[in-house]
Amino acid sequence: MQSRACHIKSLFAGVLLSALASLSVAGAADCLDVHGALQQGGLIWGRVPPGASVTLGDETLDVLEGGTFVAGLGRDAPATVELVVQGNSLCRTILSVAARDYDIQRVEGVPQRTVTPSPDHQARIARESKRVAAAKDRKLKRPDLLLPALDRFIWPVTGRISGVYGSQRIYNGVPRSPHYGVDVAVPTGTVVRAPAAGVVTLAETDLFYSGGTIILDHGYQLSSSFLHLSKVRVEVGDEIKPGDVIGEVGATGRATGPHLDWRMSWRSHRIDPQLLVPPMPAAKTVPDPEKG
Repeated sequence: MQSRACHIKSLFAGVLLSALASLSVAGAADCLDVHGALQQGGLIWGRVPPGASVTLGDETLDVLEGGTFVAGLGRDAPATVELVVQGNSLCRTILSVAARDYDIQRVEGVPQRTVTPSPDHQARIARESKRVAAAKDRKLKRPDLLLPALDRFIWPVTGRISGVYGSQRIYNGVPRSPHYGVDVAVPTGTVVRAPAAGVVTLAETDLFYSGGTIILDHGYQLSSSFLHLSKVRVEVGDEIKPGDVIGEVGATGRATGPHLDWRMSWRSHRIDPQLLVPPMPAAKTVPDPEKG
């Protein structure tokens, strides 16, 4: 008798778990509304019922008052990641993340002194890295900045794309850090415009690697960085509107020629700016409002 009761109890539990799993999958479309690029380097966002909590993998996401959430997928994001919404009910879904092929270049015979910075330079790089990290770590909760920006980013400059996200060079068998931005080759002095609204959290004229550098915070730890500038035309704390002039293209820092290196980050994840803008338009001259 006891064995039969245990069997029935076990059978009931199995049926219940199966039913819950079916409800979770069936309800995924009802409780999740995900947009953006489901691929490595992509930014995704969506809406959930107000008051719900959202986790992506092992990260708890910020949920705005209206239910919007945002998350970034890094360069080497796994093939699948679980998205969980907890509100009046529990909803789980597995997101498939498309893999990308990155341009990997192997370069041998490079003099080591050009690959490894001197101890003095390494100390400087460490100091500057802390300033950059602090600027990106701001917890700026500004839905008025973030919400209009989603799906509406514009190119800061237009021109020939000379470098892409995710590419990497291996010098003398040692992998260097991947390139996390999109490079646009244009002449020195070309004005750089804000791709979306934000608040300036870093404005430096001479960093070791990136030279003239601006970081623009779009809210909720989504930020843009603009590197190798010849002129920085904003200050920390400035509130910037889409299209505002923030600097001028240059070849400062470790750059071999004039170009804009535009990078984006969400929390500790580097995302691909090129996935947030339309195809590069034909280059055209845009007048500088300060030069006439």
